[in-house]
Amino acid sequence: MVYPSPQEVGISIPPYLKKADFCRGFEWALRGKQICRAEHLRRSFRLGFRAAKLYLNELRRAQGVIPFPMKAQMRLRTSH
Repeated sequence: MVYPSPQEVGISIPPYLKKADFCRGFEWALRGKQICRAEHLRRSFRLGFRAAKLYLNELRRAQGVIPFPMKAQMRLRTSH
């Protein structure tokens, strides 16, 4: 699958960031992956990752997908 680049969706990369790392972080988030390696903690990658997550939220909202207001876990116990 071909994912859009940050420039194609209207996101400008700040000049103080590494363009390649920003784009890799952006694509990583679009693929639905999570930050799991040490190199993902670099600033350019993280900001690209964050920009993609914000873009995905905006895209879902424009398509009418409504997120749940609360994300929680419940524990239930049964009596023996």
